[in-house]
Amino acid sequence: MNLQSTDFELFGIPAQFAQDRAVLDAKWKDLQREAHPDRFAAQGVAAQRVAMQWSVRINEAYQRLKDPLKRAAYLCELHGTAINAENNTAMPTDFLVQQMEWREALDDAENIKKMEEIALESKKYGRELLLKVEQSIDVSKDFSAAARQVRSLMFVERFAHEVDSRIDQLGQ
Repeated sequence: MNLQSTDFELFGIPAQFAQDRAVLDAKWKDLQREAHPDRFAAQGVAAQRVAMQWSVRINEAYQRLKDPLKRAAYLCELHGTAINAENNTAMPTDFLVQQMEWREALDDAENIKKMEEIALESKKYGRELLLKVEQSIDVSKDFSAAARQVRSLMFVERFAHEVDSRIDQLGQ
């Protein structure tokens, strides 16, 4: 194993957006078993420390690879297109209008049923965006478009979490 490897190289999988979660899980377990510090107990403290570093590196890679949003952002960055969500907040007009409509609907929602409808709609929109991200990365190799879609998806996920939190508050 090489600490300079990409997450995809580390896991021995293709550097693409579409991934099989079961394969990722199996590779993670294999890598963790291989790098577990207990396997290096007889080799001393230094070997165990290195194994612990590997274990942390494997876990970090797994967290990035198993999350579609993080995986997409990582792929964009690997191809020279930073997400820059903190600095780049420009969004297409239709997306901004959609967000305003959702916000207004959420502010007007008086019961859990209405909020659940908003949650479903935003999650559906997020799934559609993920399909666009996959198309942009794996088919078109258009990482600029994928980065814009990732920024939009980050907003949609934050909004969906906010809706879920409000539903939880009303349900208590």
